[in-house]
Amino acid sequence: MLTVTTNATTVIERLTSHPELPEGAGLRISSQPEGFGLSVTPEPEQGDQVMEESGARLFLEPDAAEALGDKTLDAQVDPDGSVQFFLAE
Repeated sequence: MLTVTTNATTVIERLTSHPELPEGAGLRISSQPEGFGLSVTPEPEQGDQVMEESGARLFLEPDAAEALGDKTLDAQVDPDGSVQFFLAE
């Protein structure tokens, strides 16, 4: 199962707690031809694996969940406020 660092949890929680998003919104990770796609969504799509980590919700598309099973998701926020997510073994 994907491991999520404290930094990533904090960033996901911040991204998904926007007042215009419903409670229960999350970060969706999907497989893309060039890697993975990330999007903030109000709810999981059918078939998504739902993970909750310290209040942060992740929705993993089935192929992404399989590919990310042994990975760690980390994140950082640059001084200008840009968010970068990283995957590690």
